[in-house]
Amino acid sequence: EFEHRLMLAVLRLGGEAYSGPLVLELEERTGREVSQSSVFIVLQRLEKKGLLSSRMEPGGQGGRVRRYFRLTPEGMASLRDSRRDLVALWDGITAQLDES
Repeated sequence: EFEHRLMLAVLRLGGEAYSGPLVLELEERTGREVSQSSVFIVLQRLEKKGLLSSRMEPGGQGGRVRRYFRLTPEGMASLRDSRRDLVALWDGITAQLDES
């Protein structure tokens, strides 16, 4: 689930992002605290799976080098498949949730 949310955050931030803005995006969208180290660990795992790619870029005005991540075509396909599956699972149960 966290991998999925992180991939969506990468996509939401224009397809390229580094860990700092991703943490802020996840916290803002989910209302939950997210540690930067957990985000970076999952980013690396997603890259090993071939769902993200990364590049190093120097920070502005002598800032730190940053690793920017972006979705690969495989990552986009994974999100599309996940969305399709979740929509199919949600179909017809919204009313049941609203009753509770």
